[in-house]
Amino acid sequence: MVEGVLAGGFFGLGVFLLMRALFPARPGLVARLLALDAVREDADAPRLQLVLPDEEVSAFRRGLGTRLARFYLARGWEARSIRADLALVGRSFEGFLATKVLLAASGLLVFPILLGWLVLMELGSSAAIPFWAAVLVAVVFFLLPDLQIRRDAAARRRDFRHVVGAFLDLVSMNLAGGRGVPEALVMAVSVGGEQPNWAMSRIKDALNGARIVGITPWQALGQLGEEINVDELRDLSAALGLVADDGAKVRASLTARAATLRRRELAEIEGRAGERSQSMLVAQLLLCAGFVIFLSFPAAMKMLGA
Repeated sequence: MVEGVLAGGFFGLGVFLLMRALFPARPGLVARLLALDAVREDADAPRLQLVLPDEEVSAFRRGLGTRLARFYLARGWEARSIRADLALVGRSFEGFLATKVLLAASGLLVFPILLGWLVLMELGSSAAIPFWAAVLVAVVFFLLPDLQIRRDAAARRRDFRHVVGAFLDLVSMNLAGGRGVPEALVMAVSVGGEQPNWAMSRIKDALNGARIVGITPWQALGQLGEEINVDELRDLSAALGLVADDGAKVRASLTARAATLRRRELAEIEGRAGERSQSMLVAQLLLCAGFVIFLSFPAAMKMLGA
């Protein structure tokens, strides 16, 4: 019964994939509206891809990822959050999608392996348990890249916010020295020398790209903040766009923002330290409880006559 259901399911899936390959789906209304909005935004304000992927993707993965990305685009699935996380860690969206699909496909290999093991050990030849185990492993493998990317992006975003606070202080110091806002921004990112911090390199690339496409430096910072989902850069871009002609107001605003970032970072560090202290306290209590049980176990067994 199970073998017939599996065979019918695989046959139906093959027919469905064949029909989709012969008659591809047309772009939906949402995808067409998004394309029109993208063209309008490109016409109004020039944009530059500020974050390029650092990973090297094979031709097979690149082709598979491109097809999957088109599938997402045809259905209007933007995946903005995961795109921002991928841009922050330096990975491409196409390579990420290909990795998810290939990991899920490798998880399905559990089915023949587990079925062969059951037959070899003479524990039965039912395909139900291996099939559902393979499906569960495939789902877990499909979700693993998301968890890894979100964890890495959260760590790098904390580091980026720390660098933004230092960047604001440097810009404020350059403004106090009599420089204008564009010059102060450029001089602030050149402090690190030839090999600056990776986050400062991202800001430097954004400022250099602003001169190429003909936009203001704060607009480039705002685009970078949107691309990697860092609210501090978007707020900085909005603030500089409002008071870019008044150096004194800009300097006071940047100093206040840097102080706010440092207080927020200090609060986060204290919160993480408190969580670790509580976890250490729980571990110590468990250790003490185990030691008490170890000492009282012989006496308790003797009283019970065992």
